[in-house]
Amino acid sequence: MNAIPSKAIPQHLTVVLTLAHVLEQLERSGTVGAEQYRLVARRLADELAAVPVDAVLQAVLDAHPAAAEVYENLNYRHAGLCRSPLERALSAELKAKEAIAKAAR
Repeated sequence: MNAIPSKAIPQHLTVVLTLAHVLEQLERSGTVGAEQYRLVARRLADELAAVPVDAVLQAVLDAHPAAAEVYENLNYRHAGLCRSPLERALSAELKAKEAIAKAAR
């Protein structure tokens, strides 16, 4: 995980960065409760929906994979797997298509 210097974070992203960091910690914790995780993820989703998409936000998402996944889920209906590498997404789609065809036989 790449660290982002706090001086480089605009004020409108400080809450996003804090929640992204907390969510990463919860991801690594084996003792976190589901409700606590949902609460942080929901709050992060609300914050992500309210901030402009810019290079600094992209850097925060690059450094915090769990937050990037929340962001991608928020935008899925408009942009699909917008943060996933195209090759990986295409490969997953082809494997799913093959599995469906195999199951249909």
